Amino acid sequence: MDYRKLGNTGLDVSRICLGTMGFGRPETGVFPWAVDYDKSEQVVKKALDLGINFFDTANIYSYGDSEEFLGKALKKYANRDEVVVATKVFFSQSDKPNQHGLSRKAIMTQIDKSLKRLDMDYVDLYIIHRWDYNTPIEETMEALHDIVKSGKARYIGASAMYSWQFERAQAVAREHNWTEFVSMQDHLNLLYREEEREMLPLCEDENIAVTPYSPLASGHLTRPTWNGGTKRAQTDKVAESKYDNAEQNDMEIVKRVSEVAAKHHVTMAQVAIAWLLQKKQVVAPIIGATNPDHLASSVDALNVKLDNEDVKYMKAPYLPHKLVGAFTKEENDFTR
Repeated sequence: MDYRKLGNTGLDVSRICLGTMGFGRPETGVFPWAVDYDKSEQVVKKALDLGINFFDTANIYSYGDSEEFLGKALKKYANRDEVVVATKVFFSQSDKPNQHGLSRKAIMTQIDKSLKRLDMDYVDLYIIHRWDYNTPIEETMEALHDIVKSGKARYIGASAMYSWQFERAQAVAREHNWTEFVSMQDHLNLLYREEEREMLPLCEDENIAVTPYSPLASGHLTRPTWNGGTKRAQTDKVAESKYDNAEQNDMEIVKRVSEVAAKHHVTMAQVAIAWLLQKKQVVAPIIGATNPDHLASSVDALNVKLDNEDVKYMKAPYLPHKLVGAFTKEENDFTR
């Protein structure tokens, strides 16, 4: 396993991050394709055996099951001081007042609930899951700063927003001498490259660590056909909304990934991950594995070295896509 500093910090993280959105009780209906605790534990153990020390979850994943499963498995197999745990805040299972968003009240409540489920005294990285149009950014950044100063989080990060929003938050933090974001978890893969326009250059300029989610485009970059036979492929409506509208054009990219994989005698998934790893600001793609063997295969992507021609060939067919991830104000209000 290779390790790298998390942006402008002294924190060492593995080049692969285990994403745990797929951990949970399937019967809750949140994610019918989620795996139960026993299978989740196997994945966490395999990750640790492979040298992965970076784990990502969120308070909303399976309504807290993910945090609970991850914390229990890490307590069984890991030294807490050696692993890096990230969780997120914004969404909530409850639609009642003050349970959702990035108000001071919501943030302070949700960090305590997350720590209880994780059975930890602190998280290493506390990430705002979206931008909250209904809360002043000053209130949010001061609350996050206070959480860091209280010892409940070591660093803070952000996810899925417009670059102007990210920079505004950083400017507010600098103005008040509050804690700044050290990472950006955004939507980035060979089928969705809109972040290359503004967010990636911004992160490079400020040495912000990029930890992309959906590196395999919900499985579309793992097979030469568009639809797969997995339970997730058949039931994941979020993935459908992200990618199916661009299927006709994106299938050419999928075809080229398949060709490059054959050239290097590796899997398509390994090529897709290797493409991300060659980007300067990408520190650790978030691999949402629910199978230990798939996780091991993803780690092998560290050994895949793409040349410039490979990169150009796979990128060439790309056309602009509808923005997915960052909320507009109307979408923000709809989630409440």
